[in-house]
Amino acid sequence: EVQVVESGGGSVRAGGSLRLSCTAPGFRLDDSDMGWYRQASGGADDCELVSYISSRSTSYYKDSVKGRFTISQDIAKNTVYLQMDRLKPEDTAVYHCAIKSATPPPWSERLQSRGGNCLTGNLEVWGQGTLVTVVS
Repeated sequence: EVQVVESGGGSVRAGGSLRLSCTAPGFRLDDSDMGWYRQASGGADDCELVSYISSRSTSYYKDSVKGRFTISQDIAKNTVYLQMDRLKPEDTAVYHCAIKSATPPPWSERLQSRGGNCLTGNLEVWGQGTLVTVVS
């Protein structure tokens, strides 16, 4: 079973920055996309897709983070990064790294929460999550 190692979460004041990292040791990313979901409200909310990047470096961003977050990857290191700038209190959530095959179906913009955990559907890998807290 492939596992990912997430890091970079923490507490920051509004307007500050954090950089999340996700590494998938031994996982070939040549034909996979890597991305980030987040779940707010202590697990009560659904998981929403924040951003993803394809093996060809095309990217997607949720509207509310466009211009503030930047996703990048180092395929040689099997690592994806999420640079988060100008953070807002509403960005507070647990951020989960995810890996999906580059083939259809596409990424789901929202994953339903059941008992606090999100139903990960066609995702190949789902990280344990790293907490980001933004205080005003």
